[in-house]
Amino acid sequence: MKPKRVLFISNGHGEDLNACEVLKAFRRKYANVEVIALPLVGEGNTYRRAGVEIATPTKALPSGGFGYMSLYKQISDFQSGLVSLTWQQIKAAKLCGKNCDYAFATGDVLPAIFAYLTGLPYALFLVSSSGFYENRFIPRWELSLIMRSPRCRQILTRDAYSAKLLQEGGYHNVGYAGYPIMDVLEPTGKPLHLAPNVPMIALLSGSRLPEAAENLALQLSLCVVIAQEFAPNPVQFRAALVPSLIPQLPELATKSGWEYTDGNLYQRDANVGVICFSDAFPDILQQCDLAIGMAGTAVEQAVGLGKPVVQIMGNGPQFSYRFAEAQQRLLGLSVQTIGKKSATPEILREAARCVKRTLGDRDYLERCRQNGLERVGSKGGSEGLADAIASHLFN
Repeated sequence: MKPKRVLFISNGHGEDLNACEVLKAFRRKYANVEVIALPLVGEGNTYRRAGVEIATPTKALPSGGFGYMSLYKQISDFQSGLVSLTWQQIKAAKLCGKNCDYAFATGDVLPAIFAYLTGLPYALFLVSSSGFYENRFIPRWELSLIMRSPRCRQILTRDAYSAKLLQEGGYHNVGYAGYPIMDVLEPTGKPLHLAPNVPMIALLSGSRLPEAAENLALQLSLCVVIAQEFAPNPVQFRAALVPSLIPQLPELATKSGWEYTDGNLYQRDANVGVICFSDAFPDILQQCDLAIGMAGTAVEQAVGLGKPVVQIMGNGPQFSYRFAEAQQRLLGLSVQTIGKKSATPEILREAARCVKRTLGDRDYLERCRQNGLERVGSKGGSEGLADAIASHLFN
């Protein structure tokens, strides 16, 4: 008997991460089912690292999937082959419709459209949308039509509140099974060389270069101001970086007035050090007392663990004020955004004061822990979503 086949569709770094965690949980529990992926934004490296077959050619476009944020980014994507890439993806979706049995689309409107184009029965995991943004959930008209299609077997949300709002809006087959990004935070055991009883601040600079390098440089400036704000009491910093940023640290340190040696950044005049890791993200996030966030998914994960996050802005293109402000609405009281433009010395001073004030507010820190469970949830979402797929695939 021919094995069943599930197509996983997603559109971006965070979406790929979520979809791939569901895919891996599904593969573990239902080993007799074949899986294939259709990443619509970027190279699809999350799937490749998991050894998953990719159904379509992939390409990293200049906007990194954030073309909606400006006309300039949209033009850059068109010049870099967006139309040709999209046509190849449509053809791949049609082909998968002939040799797959079910589609699982993670993201927002775009993966939903591709799930519809396959002609297959499908599930929508609306990981990019939430009722928390505006205390309501009114899908765009294109998405609404796809959600009401007879072929839409499941509508799954990233939080229970969104599921409740959609049910109240008359949508059927709506459920909440968890949020997979919390399933990738098992500590590695990597020693972080932490001084006991000293607050540890995590630096989350993002995953896309060159923006992540520019963000880190700005965060280093903030570290100096935070250390001054805490003096004479000590504070320690750990940077959770993408591997591709590590080779750039010597040059980044020189340009920023720091020194770099074997994973350690040091500012001699201020006597401030930052230890950098590319393989200890869960450990840093679990053990930090607060995170300086200039990222998307990593900030959500920090909030899910009950950590307070202070956001400052760089030059983008991803982590703009528009993005940061929307993320603050999504994640609630755990996130504080300082400034509305690329951080100036005064904004950095304000952010440092905010960090010190936050770490001294026990009531607020307790509310962050409660808020994290409500807005993001705990681990187990990958398996819950895998079971949701199976419940329709085998019926």
